[in-house]
This record gives sequence, C-alpha cells and structure tokens, in this order.
Amino acid sequence: MSTDPFESFKATQKAGWAYFAPLEALTSTVAPHVVKHARVHAEQRVLDVGCGTGVVAVTAARLGARVTGLDLTPALLERARENARIAGVEVDWREGDAEFLPFQDAAFDVVLSQFGHMFAPRPEVAIAEMLRVLKPGGTIAFATWPPELFTGRMFTITGRYAPAPPGVAPPPQWGDPRIVSERLGSAVKDVVFDRATMLSPALSPQHFRAMFERTAGPVIKVVELLSTTDPGKLAAFRAECDALVLEYFRENTVRQDYLLTRATKIDTAL
Repeated sequence: MSTDPFESFKATQKAGWAYFAPLEALTSTVAPHVVKHARVHAEQRVLDVGCGTGVVAVTAARLGARVTGLDLTPALLERARENARIAGVEVDWREGDAEFLPFQDAAFDVVLSQFGHMFAPRPEVAIAEMLRVLKPGGTIAFATWPPELFTGRMFTITGRYAPAPPGVAPPPQWGDPRIVSERLGSAVKDVVFDRATMLSPALSPQHFRAMFERTAGPVIKVVELLSTTDPGKLAAFRAECDALVLEYFRENTVRQDYLLTRATKIDTAL
C-alpha cells in the first residue's frame, strides 16, 4: 500500500501532462539557457528532474555530459527517447517522482529542472531530494515561472477554477526569488538569479489559449471538468485566459518571462 498522500493527485498529473509534447517546440529554446546557467560541461553527471520530452537532457548530453532524465509521465519519456535517438546522444531515461528520486546520495554533479520540479506538490520534499542526490560542491539550477508574470498568472487563474488538493503548493511560488531562497535554505551558497524570455508564436490570443487547452496538464483538467459540469463557467475561464494572453501578445508572439536560479551545495565536511 502506498504511503504517498498525494498519489491520486500525481496520477492526475501523469495523465494530464501526457499531451505536453507539442510544447517542446517552445521549450527547446529555453533549454540552452538553463544548461548554460547551470554551467554544465563534458563528463559531469547531470540529472534533469521533470525532464518531459528531454529538451534539457539532450542539450546537456550534446555537450558531452553524462545525463539522466527523470519524469513522471511515460508518454513524455517515450518522446524523449526518440529525441535522443535523433540527436545521436545517450541519455539514461527513468520514470520516477521528483519527491522520491531513485538515486543514491551525492550521485550527480549537477541537478537541474526546466519547469518540472515546480509541479511537485510538496516543495520541501522535492528540494530535499534534489539536494540529497547532489554532490557537495555540486550545482543545483532550475527555470521557473514568476507568479506576477504571464505563465504564473495563467496557472493562478487555472487554480481558481480547479483548486488543487489541500497541502499542494502553487507552482508559481517557485518563481519568487525570496521563496526560492527560503526553500534552498542553509544547504547551499552562492545563490544566483537571472531572468530570460521565451517568445511563443501564436496567430491570436485565442489560438494560444487553445494550444494550452490541448497540451498543459492543469488547463486540460479545467476544460475536462467544466465541459461536463458548468459550460458557463468554462466560457468565463476562457474569456479570462484570453484577456490575460492579450496583455502579453505582440506581433503574433506571446512573451513568457522566466526566472533562472543557480546555487552550490555546501560541503558540510569542510
């Protein structure tokens, strides 16, 4: 019998994110920024947590790093394997949970995540696991969505229409440097933050929202729920999303700014 209190929630996440693959056309452009921010280089052992279709893992492997990619969703790992095959790189793909990493202590030189670990329901558990498998002196790095900017606000809207279970932390909290610093705590030093932008092509705000409805797990959940229970509320949700997209829509692109974080794990033996 499972002792994970969020087992049902994670099963819903696994099913919802199975449709994410088309978004790799956008997230592929972020991957080199994450890898560069993490200072990945050849021969390092690198873990990509919440690897999705493998855009960060493959990018790091192309530099000669020895990469492991872990994700909760088998359909995304299948796509990741194909991406690695096409790129001609070797990556060790694992199905697994960010809150229960199936690796030994201090197994990796770099642990990173691109918009992945932020969806683990318990931030304190996920970050403890990421730091556990990181070597002393190693680098932890990730990209996340700030709560006050487009994608963070989109997830906030989604959460109002389909609230998460009690105890699940809102993913956009990982985009607040103050909260990130608190969560990393005294286990790290030399915390560095940076900002970057992903420009997503879209023919209209409605096109962009429709794409999210087909690919983004939490949005898929809202649409499925309200389609059968409250069509009027679904129309209100869509109108609110369209209005938000319009704020960031210029010349057939949607601006999505993200936060980059990097820190060094303290060697407590020193």
